[in-house]
Amino acid sequence: MSSNDQKSGRVETPKVYVKIHRFNGEVLVAVCDEDVLGVLISDPVRKTRLYIDPVFYKGDLVSIDRALEVLKTSTQANLVGSNIVDAAIRAGLVDPGAVLSVGNVKIAIYVRL
Repeated sequence: MSSNDQKSGRVETPKVYVKIHRFNGEVLVAVCDEDVLGVLISDPVRKTRLYIDPVFYKGDLVSIDRALEVLKTSTQANLVGSNIVDAAIRAGLVDPGAVLSVGNVKIAIYVRL
């Protein structure tokens, strides 16, 4: 937060990367929290590693509200990060029971039928 933001009392809202992939009439939207892009997440309990690949996820850096607008136009979505997954749950796009955690990072994938 900049010193101007601290003085004004403004709180910076989290940003997310949104990338739209179009294929065969489908619209897959990939969204990840800004702080997980390019990170390799390891979960020794699940014996899983997940790389948040910028090739797949790095599109426009936008507000969560804007990302939710884009997600509402998708036929499929991949979401990584607590900020976007929690927002998608609140917006009714993701069922909380469908959320996975890998190394304490929330992940959700959905397909609209």
